Amino acid sequence: MANTILQVRDVPESVVARLRARAKAQGVSLSAYVRDLLAADAEQETMDEVVARIATRVPVEVSDEDIISAIHEGRR
Repeated sequence: MANTILQVRDVPESVVARLRARAKAQGVSLSAYVRDLLAADAEQETMDEVVARIATRVPVEVSDEDIISAIHEGRR
């Protein structure tokens, strides 16, 4: 997998300082820490992606009576 250089501009110094401190606490470089943050964020589905995935599922037909019956069965 090829890597790409990503430059982020106009990051407030207070944010950089906090990220640098967190990286140091984990014993990694600032670049490694931020790379891991970006990778973790990229792996998370967005709400639109979740909704699109759910929309591909076959709908389940359940009546109010089915739900009430299941609730009552669970109480026995």
